[in-house]
Amino acid sequence: MKFTYAVGATPIDADEAAGLIPSHISTQSDLNTWEEANILQGAAWAQRQKKRELLKEGFVRDLHKQMFNRTWRWAGTFRASNKNIGVDWAHVSVRLNNLLANTQYQMSHAIFEADELAVRFHHQLVWIHPFPNGNGRHARLLADTLVVRLGRKRFSWGAHSLLTGGVLRQQYLEALRAADIGEYERLLAFARC
Repeated sequence: MKFTYAVGATPIDADEAAGLIPSHISTQSDLNTWEEANILQGAAWAQRQKKRELLKEGFVRDLHKQMFNRTWRWAGTFRASNKNIGVDWAHVSVRLNNLLANTQYQMSHAIFEADELAVRFHHQLVWIHPFPNGNGRHARLLADTLVVRLGRKRFSWGAHSLLTGGVLRQQYLEALRAADIGEYERLLAFARC
């Protein structure tokens, strides 16, 4: 299968592509549909984890695994190569655990209100890019789960799929780039539009 990528998406390497589980998939559209069904199962799993701590490496890995376990053999496994985005692959675990600890501190000291805390967490998780693929979708679902735990409604993230190219995906990427320089307003607005 030849993979196609939307603007700003992370290409997977040949070893990662070999981890595709379903043998019937032959087009990018087939893959997108299959992954979407798997992600919905992951989202349902996340909703059932009411007593589990979200801001732990084990939960981060388990959520990714639940979102992609029927699609990729490497689901829930940190990447072992560098990508077009993200920290050096050898630093993923350290950077992730720093983010989790910082976010726990920010929560316990009410540094940011719930929406901003979750959006900042999402941005930093995307920047770390822990997995070979699915990082944006994973970070959005984890931020959604976090903000709900903080007593707010789930984010809408533009209210449509960000998987394919288009204006909505471009707005999301531009909001992420603004957050890269410390300007979170656009990402906060996008998360609730």
